[in-house]
Amino acid sequence: MKIAIYPGSFDPITYGHLDVLKTGAEIFDKVIIAVAYNGAKNGLLTIDERVELIKGAVKDLKNVETDTFKGLTVEYAKKMGATVILRGLRAVSDFEYEMQLSQTNHSIEPAIKTVFLITKPEYNFISSSSVKEVLKNGGSIEKFVPDNVRLFLKKRYKN
Repeated sequence: MKIAIYPGSFDPITYGHLDVLKTGAEIFDKVIIAVAYNGAKNGLLTIDERVELIKGAVKDLKNVETDTFKGLTVEYAKKMGATVILRGLRAVSDFEYEMQLSQTNHSIEPAIKTVFLITKPEYNFISSSSVKEVLKNGGSIEKFVPDNVRLFLKKRYKN
């Protein structure tokens, strides 16, 4: 069984993330969407909220699981039996950072490969940061996030 992990903060999960995830789920037998604990980031959502929102957004993808992890992504991948790390690319500007990350991971664990998936053009401008900025300024986020995420955030930040 080919297992891939799709790591990230997903704060919140967007249609861009889901586009990458759905493509990964078509390619691999199992994809684990792995929410990373990152003490350096001050998140909009708690880890538990992110996990619940992701589970709601991926409930129809039968070969997708949701989990959390701390530490190095490659160590988590090894622990889960994954041989692939999925990474999404939106624009050329993402590539340099992602390439360096991939090469670092490879130097730590050569058996785990990184696969880059490119989002559809209609999603390449969406980021969790832009969603948070639109939300913070009272704008509509329905074009950027699944309904369960939009409804949760609308309820939480109605003021």
